[in-house]
Amino acid sequence: MVCLVTGATGFIGAALTRRLLAEGATVRVLVRAGADRRLIRDLPVEIAVGDLRDPRSLEAAVAGCEGLFHLAADYRLWVRDRAELYRTNVEGTRALMRAAGEAGLRRIVYTSSVATLGLCPDGSDADETTPVGLPDMVGHYKRSKYLAEQAVAEMAMAGLPVVVVNPSAPIGPRDIRPTPTGRIIVAAARGRLPVFVDTGLNVAHVDDVAAGHLLAYERGRIAERYILGGENLTLAEILGAVAGLTGRRAPRRRIPWPVAMGVACLSETAARVGMVREPMATRDAVRMSRKRMYFSVDRARRELGYRARPANDAIRDAVDWFRHNGYLGAA
Repeated sequence: MVCLVTGATGFIGAALTRRLLAEGATVRVLVRAGADRRLIRDLPVEIAVGDLRDPRSLEAAVAGCEGLFHLAADYRLWVRDRAELYRTNVEGTRALMRAAGEAGLRRIVYTSSVATLGLCPDGSDADETTPVGLPDMVGHYKRSKYLAEQAVAEMAMAGLPVVVVNPSAPIGPRDIRPTPTGRIIVAAARGRLPVFVDTGLNVAHVDDVAAGHLLAYERGRIAERYILGGENLTLAEILGAVAGLTGRRAPRRRIPWPVAMGVACLSETAARVGMVREPMATRDAVRMSRKRMYFSVDRARRELGYRARPANDAIRDAVDWFRHNGYLGAA
């Protein structure tokens, strides 16, 4: 199989690229000029320099490919120019899907997010059928991903051979930036998280999420979507697991929502006036944390054969990688 992977320089994308290579695939990766290529630097992949905002580069990237895994996205929860999110996540996705369709690709996997899914008011596990609409999307990142998924769904109904996957919060090795969940693990492992908000996440090992992408390519139903997640944990449980692995004391004080929102407002203001590059916390993140983001992976397990390892194993792999790569500082 010859396939194109977008977002291969990112956390999930790099894990997927490694998985595809291990399965014997020939992999081409779409990379922006000047992008950080550390995660793919030593991998035997073909580089196609391009940008989701440049349709001609997308046409060249998909030429000669059989499959496409589209993971690239602008996932910032805070950005000075919100239009950038829509240009990349919505218009860029639409342009790439159009190019893939015109090139006659056999199968496409589009990576959305659990951020586009509905949540159950009682905190129980949501799934792919939980009701949701655009008004439910908090912030422009979630809105852009929701609109992008809707565009993909419309193209699938028109005949595009695309399957959608919705990863939850991935954790594990090679989280170089790190991701928002990775930043929480690093802060907790360094003893720099004295308080926490009362929320919950579905966490999954990044390698399991990567394997789920390949299963979706091989077994997924066209125009269907599949949650690629793991275990539902409260943030307190995640922090407790990190504490157990590092010998740190887990934070015990919950920060009230109004205080968290005040901190986010001040942090965004500091970023807006140039005092810091990006806010430490955002209002959208605080709003999202008011609900426990718990999901079921039953459909992926049943239809794809997807399996997720215990969350503690994923947390352990993440902590070990951060420790061995200097993120946790001196012991």
